[in-house]
Amino acid sequence: MSNNSVLANWIDGKLSLGASKNLSSVYNPATGEVIAQVALASQEEIDAAIASAKKGFKKWSGYSIAKRQAVIFNFRELLNSRKEKLAEIITREHGKVLSDAMGEIARGQEIVELACGFPHLIKGAFSENASTGIDVYSIKQPLGVVGIISPFNFPAMVPMWFFPVALAAGNSVVLKPSEKNPSAALWLAQLWQEAGLPDGVFTVLNGDKLAVDGLLNSPDVASISFVGSTPIAKYIYETAAANGKRVQALGGAKNHMLVLPDADLDLVADQAINAGYGAAGERCMAISVVLAIDTIADKLIEKIKSRISQLRVGNGADKQEPDLGPLISQAHLEKVSDYVTIAEKDGAKVVVDGRNYSVENHQNGFFFGPTLLDQMPTDSKAYTEEIFGPVLSIVRINNFDEGVALINSGAFGNGTAIFTNDGGAARRFQNEIQVGMIGINVPIPVPVAYHSFGGWKNSLFGDAKAYGTQGFDFFTREKTVTSRWLDPAQHGGINLGFPQND
Repeated sequence: MSNNSVLANWIDGKLSLGASKNLSSVYNPATGEVIAQVALASQEEIDAAIASAKKGFKKWSGYSIAKRQAVIFNFRELLNSRKEKLAEIITREHGKVLSDAMGEIARGQEIVELACGFPHLIKGAFSENASTGIDVYSIKQPLGVVGIISPFNFPAMVPMWFFPVALAAGNSVVLKPSEKNPSAALWLAQLWQEAGLPDGVFTVLNGDKLAVDGLLNSPDVASISFVGSTPIAKYIYETAAANGKRVQALGGAKNHMLVLPDADLDLVADQAINAGYGAAGERCMAISVVLAIDTIADKLIEKIKSRISQLRVGNGADKQEPDLGPLISQAHLEKVSDYVTIAEKDGAKVVVDGRNYSVENHQNGFFFGPTLLDQMPTDSKAYTEEIFGPVLSIVRINNFDEGVALINSGAFGNGTAIFTNDGGAARRFQNEIQVGMIGINVPIPVPVAYHSFGGWKNSLFGDAKAYGTQGFDFFTREKTVTSRWLDPAQHGGINLGFPQND
């Protein structure tokens, strides 16, 4: 792909550049070069995309369950056979290493496979003879056109948290990917077409705030699903809810790992490395703070430090795959660097410094080395705010209760973990902690597809978590029918009283 390529929208089953002259650069983060331009939708294209989706919904929602299921199965098989190509696209525009891109696809594929078995998840209920001669039953129906606004860090997986469930339930989808890496969404759209999805049922709308607001304000969009930072999640929730839409808006995080003295410190060090530096820390479930009981803190820091020295940072597409790729942009690299500087000024000790990191033959890439901070002050912005980079902070504590209190006092409630061999402590932790997803000796407790993903507090705004049964509840609405078929020989006659059950 040359830097003269212009990435279009996917509307009504074909690529559409439209009349917009507003372009945004797409970079290869490992080299710093512009590899394409993406056309940001004008209001005219936003309207056309939603109108196409509205038309597609009428056709798709009329498909039988068996026919919808067949299309989803087709998509699953096509994705499974071509996932290596999608991984290459993700690595090229995001920077993550190929194995991590493949892992992202695999987790998204879990939701596709959940959706393949959707018929029993959209069944209604039936109560025969609820009152004499009266039956009551419920049916679940799709919402209509649904909007998905996804972030840069998981350009395939996060959309797949939502669109397989939405499509299985009979909705049509308008996906607005991040303008930083839109090609994965466009690739998925064409795969859906090949799988047999009717035109207009899966739309990709590239854009900026104009496109976001277009989805939020359109009376023809019934719901919004979003993953991103907390300030934007709150804006999405407030605006969409004010317009009468259903909303699931997943925000930021500051995930802690509580380490008790009885834990296996080699296991803890390995998992802290994996959870803190994997995907260069650009994931909402990354562990960014280790709460270490003071008696074992020095030993744990040495184990983590020794492992950091073995990590290799580089181009995620290299045949000799590195452990970490670059950050998404130069601006984000500078933001992460600023947080480390703030932490240092506030009194944190920089044990390993990833600032000004250089990778041979990639001097223009957006690389930031794994960073380890000790004695992080809990009143520092570098502690209270989400960094979203490969920065792991150690906070020394005296006991279990202090650790729980620190976690519960935070503004976020996405994920957390405890490492211990004490079952009583683990059970108390899971009961007392005010966080939506908890790991016990598991550092990144992302639920499997048939459970639901989402946090508490400022990590989730709206009506439902992502995927699982809550996902199907979100993308359907229930209609309850009370039915009576009169026996011609026994007419009920006139009765002006309040209806009675008998």
